[in-house]
Amino acid sequence: MTIPKNMTEVTSNWLSEKLGAIVEIRSANQIGQGVGLMGDIFRVELDCQNEAANIPSSVVVKLPSSFEENRAQGVALGMFEAEVRFYQSLAPKAPVGLPKIFHAEIEPGSADFVIIMEDLSRLTLVSQTEGMSAGQAEAAVRVLASIHAVWWGKVQVPELEWILAMTGPRIEYVDQLLEQILPVFLEGFGHCLPPGGAELYQRFAGNYLNFNTTLAKRSPWTLAHQDYRVENLMFGAEDTGEVMVIDWQGIGRGPGAYDLAYLLGGSLDIEVRRQHESDLVTIYHEELSRNGVVDYSLKQAFDDYGFAHLMGGLATAMVTGGSMDLSNERGKQLVETMASRHITAALDHHGLTLADQVLADR
Repeated sequence: MTIPKNMTEVTSNWLSEKLGAIVEIRSANQIGQGVGLMGDIFRVELDCQNEAANIPSSVVVKLPSSFEENRAQGVALGMFEAEVRFYQSLAPKAPVGLPKIFHAEIEPGSADFVIIMEDLSRLTLVSQTEGMSAGQAEAAVRVLASIHAVWWGKVQVPELEWILAMTGPRIEYVDQLLEQILPVFLEGFGHCLPPGGAELYQRFAGNYLNFNTTLAKRSPWTLAHQDYRVENLMFGAEDTGEVMVIDWQGIGRGPGAYDLAYLLGGSLDIEVRRQHESDLVTIYHEELSRNGVVDYSLKQAFDDYGFAHLMGGLATAMVTGGSMDLSNERGKQLVETMASRHITAALDHHGLTLADQVLADR
């Protein structure tokens, strides 16, 4: 066996082989239930017979979701392969924000994958329903800009074509899905939308690709996380500014404003976002500039950020709420939070007007 099918197949012998030292599993406990919709995550405590091997006392093992519907989505969208390849080849280039990866492997074209990574339990995980503080948001924005800067204007090259573009087949697939699931989504989550929210979701369904293409034509491309939200981040103390970014299954090539809007639109309480988003967008732009990005004005950053609220956050809420197995209240509450916050952010940034302009220009 190379790739375990589930946690019962993660044995001491298997871990010893992958970690390069003889270890014994003392305990294995699932963490983040209801958070990782596309993966099952376990904290594994270890005993190592050789102290010189420098093996940690615990690691995190990530396996595909135990729900078949979610596994099928991960395969169809290429999410499992994307994360494994990211950790194998791209992660070492990021200056900050990435955990240590001990092993990453996948059977191509399937949901059979495994990732062994650094245990980050010393850090704090914030629930999306609770939302980030303004200080945590600033730290997350600085890390995001530092990562974006590495690949800014450098991803439209043949060697990175395995990363799907935000204007490519994955978005086309999602676009078709959105039209199909719109009635289910609105029936299940329409009650948590503000005035104008249902109307904007109706314009969005079937036009996700149009909105993405509009921004992609005018804004520089980078490597985007595409699920850069608080529950995929782990925080150190606020005075350290430490942030670790996990769950790279959805990476894509496209405008960096996608990640910025996705983070601030969905991971901050609505009033906190409204109070601090101008400063946070400015910090994002300053950090890009500090890391060598040129020819990208603060005005364009603000314009791109406002438009990007019409993109990923709306799609994630719809796909999760309309097509995935939400068998626990935690998952349903997460979708309610994402749906209401993201649509409110889009409406705050003139989403109905922007959407109508795009649709009129088709």
